Amino acid sequence: MTLDFTDRVQRVEPSATLAISNKAAELEADGVDVVDLSVGEPDFDTPQNIKESAERALEAGETGYTTSQGIPELREAIAEALHDRGLDQYGSENVMVTPGGKQALFEIFQTLVDDGDEVVLLDPAWVSYEAMAKIAGADLKRVDTAQYDFRLEDALGDLRGVVSEDTDLLVVNSPGNPHGAVYSEQALQGVRDVAVNHDVTVISDEIYDQIVYDGASYTSLGTLEGMRDRTITVNGFSKAYAMTGWRLGYFAGPEELIDQASKIHGHSVSCAVNFVQHAGIEAIRNTDDAVDEMRQAFEERRDMLVDLFDEYGKDVPEPEGAFYMMLPVADDDQAWCEQAIEDGHVATVPGSAFGTPGYARISYANSKERLREAVDRLDDEDLL
Repeated sequence: MTLDFTDRVQRVEPSATLAISNKAAELEADGVDVVDLSVGEPDFDTPQNIKESAERALEAGETGYTTSQGIPELREAIAEALHDRGLDQYGSENVMVTPGGKQALFEIFQTLVDDGDEVVLLDPAWVSYEAMAKIAGADLKRVDTAQYDFRLEDALGDLRGVVSEDTDLLVVNSPGNPHGAVYSEQALQGVRDVAVNHDVTVISDEIYDQIVYDGASYTSLGTLEGMRDRTITVNGFSKAYAMTGWRLGYFAGPEELIDQASKIHGHSVSCAVNFVQHAGIEAIRNTDDAVDEMRQAFEERRDMLVDLFDEYGKDVPEPEGAFYMMLPVADDDQAWCEQAIEDGHVATVPGSAFGTPGYARISYANSKERLREAVDRLDDEDLL
């Protein structure tokens, strides 16, 4: 029998980050010691209070289906957290709880993007934005921020040249993956002006909003004048709370978006896991100290890596948030990353996977000892 695959699935490639992670796992299964800097996953355990909350929910029998949109208590806690960030346009009725932030994004693309619609990405862009847009049938346009060391305020002229009356959706990710940039309020005001002038809906992916360094000012896009009703805010629990495997995320937007997206949600995942949603309430309300400790550890690792690379003459744009940095490498970044993992046993992700060749993304969600080991191995293989 010959299977006839759809156009939509053949438009996309497998996730580059997962492919590298799988390669690292294969080497480790063969007994090779791999320093895996490819995965966007905190290396901390989920805070104890969150785990205990999940255990209590399990013991209480919170194991069945919930309302598709999410349990009311969690949606209310999310709305309160959004209000604290200045997003007072969102009530619990404006929140959709999803099994992970990735599912939230997928539902938004499926709800808003038709065949031939134009989606604009800011490169380097997280790998799944492109895939989700292509699955929905979008035409992609891209803005290169790497030439400005990922400073969006310097790329606003390029953004204005790309976004037009034909643009249907713009995706903004700050703090960002893979570059760790935190877009300034000036930059986001420029985004606002472009979006308002061309009547464009904007996804603001803020999954790393609690991982910001050096007292950097963080602005949520939907708080800006003119953006209240055209911004869809995406967030989740994976990064700040070290809950990647729990699969819990959400998006917030106009109530009519929630109503329409609920069709996709209800016919695909039904709802997020019941007891995990209860743990999410605990995460939002009672985990600030643990989040601060993890953030401080990430910042110390970032500082150490920037200094180490500087010793080798590598000028790395210093991230202000998230836990990634973009290391300038050879023009053929794919070959560089292959050599790094095959010969140095260091797993990284080629920048071309994010639309930005000539770089390798490094995740510093790993111990200082292992990060130093990775740099030493790269040097040993003449990759620095």
